[in-house]
Amino acid sequence: MNKYEIALVLSSRVDDDVRNTTLEKVKDLVAKANGTVTAVDDQGKKKMAYEIQDMREAYYYFIQVDTDDAAMPATVEAQLRIMDNVIRYLIVRADA
Repeated sequence: MNKYEIALVLSSRVDDDVRNTTLEKVKDLVAKANGTVTAVDDQGKKKMAYEIQDMREAYYYFIQVDTDDAAMPATVEAQLRIMDNVIRYLIVRADA
């Protein structure tokens, strides 16, 4: 079983409902790509290191994922790349 962590930075310009919907869409993408979300760490609204799209703050999430499918990160990344409310993302392998 491979463990991954998805670092997700969401726009601060959207309301709570849209942000929660986007987070649920990401969870669904992981499930469709044969992954299992084990934990979601909501870091809340934080100041970014530099301005992106005229925003100085964004919402940060860290999603823990387990999967046996080696193609899962590429599949999820392809969809994250085109999502409107996702400013930045990073998928890393979290195995010790």
